[in-house]
Amino acid sequence: MFSSGNVLEGEREEWRRILFEGVPHWVTPRGEVLVLGDGREVDEATATYLPPCDPTKILCVHLNYPCRATEFGVKMGPTPTYFQKPTTTMNAHRGHVHRPADCQYLNYEGEIAAIVGKPMRNVAPEDTWYYLAGFAPSNDVGCHDYRDTDSGGMTRVKGMDGFCPVGPGIVRGVDVRESAVRTLINGEIVQEGKVAEMTYGIDYMLADLCRHITLLPGDVVLTGTPANSRPMTLGDVVEVEADGLGRLTNTVAETPAPAHAVGHQPTDTAAVRSVALGPGGLTEEERKAREGFRR
Repeated sequence: MFSSGNVLEGEREEWRRILFEGVPHWVTPRGEVLVLGDGREVDEATATYLPPCDPTKILCVHLNYPCRATEFGVKMGPTPTYFQKPTTTMNAHRGHVHRPADCQYLNYEGEIAAIVGKPMRNVAPEDTWYYLAGFAPSNDVGCHDYRDTDSGGMTRVKGMDGFCPVGPGIVRGVDVRESAVRTLINGEIVQEGKVAEMTYGIDYMLADLCRHITLLPGDVVLTGTPANSRPMTLGDVVEVEADGLGRLTNTVAETPAPAHAVGHQPTDTAAVRSVALGPGGLTEEERKAREGFRR
């Protein structure tokens, strides 16, 4: 699909994937149309998008922007830590992000996704750019109602179906190190951060992960979100854009609560609110208790 070479260099190249006449197709954008490989054209505004890759794994960094660490009063470690999202979290441009009916804290986290293009194992940081298919805007959606039980592994917090929108397409030929990522809710910017502000570079994280884990074509690495992740409400239009990569758009909707009350149930505690709403979402008593706990 993509030419070989350094993903940061060359002319900008973008591929998207849509469902057309019941069949998945790779397309290239040309103005207001998408061009199929056989030359047919599809009106972009009416296209049904699919995720632009089929990962075998989705790996995510816990914390990468100093502004987010400052927001929560935590210190960043000398090396990054990671968690995984199931592949069933994959979602597409214009897809719906669903909040379970028994939950309330569905947060956005605008990020840049690095998408692997060929098998990557034990690669030096400076060589990682040759192994990538490209980059895309992404939203590391989290349901913090499960924070009390899954805070470290994020299994349900970040792992529910559809919680990893990526797209609209995969882009290469853009030096993402000079880009910024921002999140918009109903047209208003609510998050913004430059890639240059990241504590751990994208090349560093890729090299770190592939020391022991073989990254395969289509695998996704989410590279971190800036400060000000907050809950979305039903009907919100959430957009994540990155300079040179395009804008990912999703709408928040509701899905029924699980049919069976098995296992840990959603909670609304100070610990949950401190992450979902930020430190400003706590009462004075809760804030003092949390500060005392950190000491």
